[in-house]
Amino acid sequence: MCSNYRPIGHKELSFFDVPPIDDDIPEGDVYPGSAAPLIYRPGDSAPRAAVLGTFGLLPVWAKEPAFAKRTYNARSETVAEKPSFRNAWRKRQLCIVPATAFYEPCYETGKAVWWTIQRVDGKPMALAGLWERKFWGEGTPSWSFTMLTVNADDHPVMRHFHKPGDEKRTPIILDGAQIEGWLGAANEAQMREHLRPCDPELLTAASGRLGP
Repeated sequence: MCSNYRPIGHKELSFFDVPPIDDDIPEGDVYPGSAAPLIYRPGDSAPRAAVLGTFGLLPVWAKEPAFAKRTYNARSETVAEKPSFRNAWRKRQLCIVPATAFYEPCYETGKAVWWTIQRVDGKPMALAGLWERKFWGEGTPSWSFTMLTVNADDHPVMRHFHKPGDEKRTPIILDGAQIEGWLGAANEAQMREHLRPCDPELLTAASGRLGP
């Protein structure tokens, strides 16, 4: 599961045909409960927009923003049934989470070593997600989001991460026309077409984390 990543900055939003946002994008890595950009389509024919949201989906019935620390990833296999995610899934509240890189632990040396996963071409990554919106008051964005994940037991890159014996998982990394296909999905069948691991040739992975 992906619990922390490096978001893109204002300049990189143009890669996704999105204008800069008014809010400051926090520098450095993002963890559950932190704020970061998400990109969505306000309507079927509307252009893409970016807003700042909490990493970790906050359903309307959540009592406090700290709930986000339990909902930063949504399993694609159960997203339609889980109470935390099923409203956003049913309403097709789809987004992409723009990232420079994300991090996963590798245990192949016998201990946890954090690795950085990026696109091999250096371009920003588009991770498939869901969003919710609820007013929380000052200090917490009204928007929140989660990343969707799929099984990666057989993926040449992503199968190397997580604890021995644990199921291997990967965020859904969209590329090219898949981005528009996800944001513009008109029904559940079209949504599920995108719930699969990415082409391994798209990724590069190296031990360590990105610098400041």
